[in-house]
Order: sequence, then C-alpha cells, then structure tokens
Amino acid sequence: MTRILAIDPGMSGGLAYLGASGIILNSMPETDQDISVLVSDRLAISDVVYIEKVGGYVGGKGAPGSSMFNFGYNVGFLHGLIAASKTRVIEVPPQRWQKTLGVGNKATHGAKWKSHLKGIAQQRQPRQVITLKTADAVLILEHAMISEGLK
Repeated sequence: MTRILAIDPGMSGGLAYLGASGIILNSMPETDQDISVLVSDRLAISDVVYIEKVGGYVGGKGAPGSSMFNFGYNVGFLHGLIAASKTRVIEVPPQRWQKTLGVGNKATHGAKWKSHLKGIAQQRQPRQVITLKTADAVLILEHAMISEGLK
C-alpha cells in the first residue's frame, strides 16, 4: 500500500495522511516547531507527498503584503521539511484536484465555496470529522489516491 501525506499548506490548512491504519487528519499547527514535529513524523512514514501548488495570491479584499509573505514563508518551510526527508513530492494546483474530483468551481459557489468543499470531503470520507481546516487536505488526498491507483 502506498502511504500518502496530503498537505493544504496555509496556516488555516491541514494535513491528511493515509497509512495502514487508515486516514489521520490534523489542522496545521500554529508554530514552526509544532509544524516541524508533526510534518516530520508523517514524512518518516510516507511514500509520497501531495502538496497544493499555490501562487502568490492570498484571498480577501485588500490582503496586506504581510499576509502573502507569511503564506509564502509557510509554504517554503514545508517544502524544506519535505526536501530534507527525501520523500517523493507532487505539487497539485487546486484546479487539478478540483477537476479530478468534479467539485465545480469557486465562481459558481461564491462565498459558500469552502463550505461546499467541506461537504464534499465529508461525503467522500463519512467516518472522518472534517473541518474547514482539513477539508482541502482530505480532497487533495482523494485526488492523490486516484492518481496513485488506490481508487
């Protein structure tokens, strides 16, 4: 069985890990130390990492440059941890995993987009407790499982 770590890299993102004992979900920890411990532990038991490939845009009207900087810092920090582990990594743009799963697009759902994705994640993994922080990671994991031939 391929052990997969899926990461939604934002500070309000999360991790979804698929291993021999099933799926484990975590919200993104708040500190670099906690992120390092959690991600390193998961990387040590993963065969591949699927991480959302993100651009420089941080959503929200009038998002300050500091938000973009912090987001970029977090993404870079995660990539450093992954590189140090020498785990195979696949960057997945949101449009790709959304197309694989047929979730529609943000334009058609507007302000309810995140809730829509959470609902789809809950449908696909009904035994899991899905939160807004872990929903995208679950859907990235679903994409990864399809890509790796597990579904």
